Amino acid sequence: MRTLIFLVFFLGLSGCASDSVNKPAAQYLTVLHTNDNHGRFWHNEKGEYGMAARKTLIDQLRADAKAQGHQVLLLSGGDINTGIPESDLQFAEPDFKGMSKIGYDAMALGNHEFDNPLSVLKQQQQWANFPLLSANIFDKQTNETIFERYKIFNKGGLTIAVIGLTTTDTAKIGNPQYIGHLDFKDPVEITASLTQTLKTKYNPDITIAVTHMGHYVDANYGINAPGDVTLARSLDKNALDMIIGAYSGAS
Repeated sequence: MRTLIFLVFFLGLSGCASDSVNKPAAQYLTVLHTNDNHGRFWHNEKGEYGMAARKTLIDQLRADAKAQGHQVLLLSGGDINTGIPESDLQFAEPDFKGMSKIGYDAMALGNHEFDNPLSVLKQQQQWANFPLLSANIFDKQTNETIFERYKIFNKGGLTIAVIGLTTTDTAKIGNPQYIGHLDFKDPVEITASLTQTLKTKYNPDITIAVTHMGHYVDANYGINAPGDVTLARSLDKNALDMIIGAYSGAS
């Protein structure tokens, strides 16, 4: 587990009298996030990492947040695959089943989720009891998305939209035998359109992008595809409330 991010989102709600009957004047959402697991479901020789340690920490953070009256959302930035032989040889079955027991709400698909044939990814989706999201991966022939684009959550009366996004780098670093038929489209264009759709359909209180695109300081992404900073600067103001990312070492 490379990182565990702990974020608190304060939402002040105001509006007509009918709204105030259904929702309190102020609500808090705690967002927990991990990324770039890369097969670390066992601890290393120093006793670090591992699924058990992760569960212990997340359980404590979740309990602390709930004790303060916060709603809690647990997200993953992806890259569950590829890294430790014990995981690789089992196609990350222990990882996905462990994450399911911990209680993840949703995950963004990372580039390493495509290191194996898509049949393996479909099996991993069955092992997970949470959605694997990506709004910007399309089938080239049908021009249709092939994964869930977003998930809507209701947490204590809060409507929360979570959009998944995957780096377009996947197209150039992945195995064309597995992904040659996929089109990794510009996340900015996709997100701009999708947030409008979600606003019209659900009018969410909070809209979050959970991404596997990289955080590059001041949008200096070099030879990599644009990341979270570029996404934030390119969208209209308030299109997203939070961008929680993965993929780069700075995540």
